[in-house]
Amino acid sequence: MIEVTNLRKSFGGAKKGLFGKKDKPVIALDGLSFTANDGEITGILGPNGAGKTTCLRTLYGLLKADEGSATIDGINVVDNPLAARARLGIFPDKFGLYERLTAYEQIDYFASIHGLQGQAKHQAIEAVINDLEMAELAHRKTLGFSQGQRMKVTLAQALVHQPKNFVLDEPTRGLDVMSTRILRRYLARFKEKGHCILFSSHVMQEVAALCDRVIIVADGKLAAQGTPQELCELAGETQLEEAFVKIIGSDEGVAA
Repeated sequence: MIEVTNLRKSFGGAKKGLFGKKDKPVIALDGLSFTANDGEITGILGPNGAGKTTCLRTLYGLLKADEGSATIDGINVVDNPLAARARLGIFPDKFGLYERLTAYEQIDYFASIHGLQGQAKHQAIEAVINDLEMAELAHRKTLGFSQGQRMKVTLAQALVHQPKNFVLDEPTRGLDVMSTRILRRYLARFKEKGHCILFSSHVMQEVAALCDRVIIVADGKLAAQGTPQELCELAGETQLEEAFVKIIGSDEGVAA
């Protein structure tokens, strides 16, 4: 379970601009709170600049909130960052790989980061390779991999330490139709196993099809939450995209 409580984060405000005045701080998060439950896929929707990425980076431990808290299975990400990260699998929006390494070596590296050693590490790597059906890719250098193949390696890196919770930032960006379908199938499988899955996306159809619950963020705040159907009913619309636009009150920054 992932819990976010009253997160506040601003940037700037300390540097002096023209005439000795302080720059106005940019408020990225303004009291954001929500819960992503085990056994569910929770989507985060919001226009550009709404605070989605800032929120996710706070969960990763890359940013520290000015106020509020974020917990992974009850573990505070600030007070006990190593224990919190051990419960979290991170799937970034860019599939950055060390292209001179094989897929196996990439996964091995991330397993070591998470403290796996010896036979336990070997078994964990073999398990994730088999689970993601990537045995044919395992001992090939990742240079020249397709986006779908890179996606599998990145997903394996996030899963090798068997986390209970997954966080994905724009996971299908740049993927072709078949790779997107494969990723969706894996997410549905992990959900059935009781994992907590939290992801941000601009693809309304994807959110409507995959998510059990949707969090809509605007101006760093929670604008609405519920099932896709509940959000449509709240806005008096039949399509999630139209409901989203009505809830945030603007077409600006919306990408479908």
